[in-house]
Amino acid sequence: MITVIDALNEAKFTQVLDEVYQLRSRVFSDRLGWAVDVKDGREFDLYDSLNPAHLVCLDDDGDVVGCMRLLQTTGPNMLADIFSDLLDGEPPLRSTQIWEATRFCIDTEKLKGGKCRNSISHYTSELMVGVFEYAKSAGIADIVAVIDPVMNRVMKRSGNAPYDYIGSTKPMGVVKAMVALMDCTEERITSIREFANINHDVFLDDDTALELFEEGQEAKLRAHSIAAEPMPEIVAPSPKTSDLQQYCYEQFLNAQDDKDAVAAARLLSILAEKIGTDDPAELQRMARSLPQRRQPLAAPSSKSVLPSAQA
Repeated sequence: MITVIDALNEAKFTQVLDEVYQLRSRVFSDRLGWAVDVKDGREFDLYDSLNPAHLVCLDDDGDVVGCMRLLQTTGPNMLADIFSDLLDGEPPLRSTQIWEATRFCIDTEKLKGGKCRNSISHYTSELMVGVFEYAKSAGIADIVAVIDPVMNRVMKRSGNAPYDYIGSTKPMGVVKAMVALMDCTEERITSIREFANINHDVFLDDDTALELFEEGQEAKLRAHSIAAEPMPEIVAPSPKTSDLQQYCYEQFLNAQDDKDAVAAARLLSILAEKIGTDDPAELQRMARSLPQRRQPLAAPSSKSVLPSAQA
């Protein structure tokens, strides 16, 4: 879903814009290796300070998964200031009805392939629908953009082919680039919608967009908090030492013959090895007193200690 952030509402969307600048850094600097200005993991340039319109794509989790920047061509813009060599000497376009589209990117790390709802293709098309519907409603006739041959082929396949080009294709860094023109018409919008099977309204109002984004941020914080909590040590429950010792002592005293008495004494010895006993000497006295077992012995202490002790 698409939300539009411009000079009128950007004060409400500072956190969303912060996520936009982080996505642009991951895409343009980290993945594509462009020579862009990145500070604190955020890509931001002087054109972001000229009151552009940011069209931002939020997924169902409230994450920023795509964006594009629209800027008037009547003032400073990237085509006139940076990419003028592509125009082959033609003057830069200057018109209130022609806006420049830049900084288009999609979060390919989170999204999937194919054409399903959570795919790169779907959100790319949804963002394009949003761009042209917004532009058309604002009275913009054409969008101009610097694209590479790969993007040009993608646009042609997705019902969004440029209707014209300005200048010629030239090497720009490690890729080639060209200047493309797209008309903001109902025919183009319908073509993109049919390609991506998008039949719904792609726009969110400000309140709904903020609610979706904030819910997503809260879910991330909860997940991070849970992941940061140390796992409690799981200790198997142990029987009460005093109860077991008392039981074995009673079995020892009430044994009908030496065989039963020896069995009870051995059990006490095993318990001492596994979970400890207060006084190992008591077990030794028991073992030595087997022939005189009918003479009562002092009962083992009721204290419970866990360190192992040999009888």
